[in-house]
Amino acid sequence: MDQKLAQLMAAVIKYDHGDVKRIQHLIKVHDLCLTIGLMENMPADELWTLEAAAMLHDIGIHAGEAKHGGKCTGKHQEEEGPAVAQEILDSVGGFSAQQAERIKYLIAHHHTYNDIQGLDYQILVEADFLVNLYEDGEPLSAVEKVQERIFKTASGLAVLKSMYY
Repeated sequence: MDQKLAQLMAAVIKYDHGDVKRIQHLIKVHDLCLTIGLMENMPADELWTLEAAAMLHDIGIHAGEAKHGGKCTGKHQEEEGPAVAQEILDSVGGFSAQQAERIKYLIAHHHTYNDIQGLDYQILVEADFLVNLYEDGEPLSAVEKVQERIFKTASGLAVLKSMYY
């Protein structure tokens, strides 16, 4: 991780202050995105943007909860996340307009599983599932369904199989 991404991680942790569960979640998703991205030989510039998106992927939860009476669905995260992410990206600085747009796109779609476009999008979804399956205590039958429906990268599949089988 470079200095700019470390600054972003610190800003996201500060934003989520006191919410250890969400902070731990984003760190795990980030690390799995980085691991799978490297294993898939993702170009460095795309991986850098994916890392930022992974840190910010659930950033809309607090805004969604505030707007929807304490409940925040995946759809609410997708709706509320990009604006919050832009504020954080602006506060950290050093992100191009193109990078910010891709990060916000990934945030706005990370719970949308049809028509996944791009290796970064695929890896973010896979990493989020790897973590959520564990955190939610899903049974093996759910893992099998997700494996069949969602996972496409060889590296993501290998991690899934190592974790759950």
